[in-house]
Amino acid sequence: MALHIVLVEPEIPANTGNIARTCAATGVHLHLVRPLGFRTDDATLKRAGLDYWYAVNIEYHDSFAEVEEKYKGSRFFFSTTKATKRYSDFTFQDGDFFVFGKETKGLSPEILQNHPDTLMRLPMTDKVRSLNLSNSAAIVVYEALRQLNFENMN
Repeated sequence: MALHIVLVEPEIPANTGNIARTCAATGVHLHLVRPLGFRTDDATLKRAGLDYWYAVNIEYHDSFAEVEEKYKGSRFFFSTTKATKRYSDFTFQDGDFFVFGKETKGLSPEILQNHPDTLMRLPMTDKVRSLNLSNSAAIVVYEALRQLNFENMN
């Protein structure tokens, strides 16, 4: 098994490229939910992922419902500034999915309403609305990997 990052309708190619690089470095699977705000041959996307694209296990989906259906029975955690629980309040397991919304709007109200018990936030001051998407994904993934004792990593 492995951990999974799901990007629902990502808009900024550099963020997705940075997340792909994190996935390559950690063995985390990447799921991109359409529509994407860029083309997958975008130079910025490729540059941010450097030459690690061969090491990324990536899947494309037409909706988040498609991801949930394909991975029925899996645990999904949703990153949102609207959550009351911090990401560090959860105990993660191998096979978990971490879901992030688009940079400008986050996850849809429907997704948030359907998963109230697994909404998580990253603590921050009130000086900003949110952290950069690629930074948020890296923080959550590395917390999960830490909890799993960085299994299969040097």
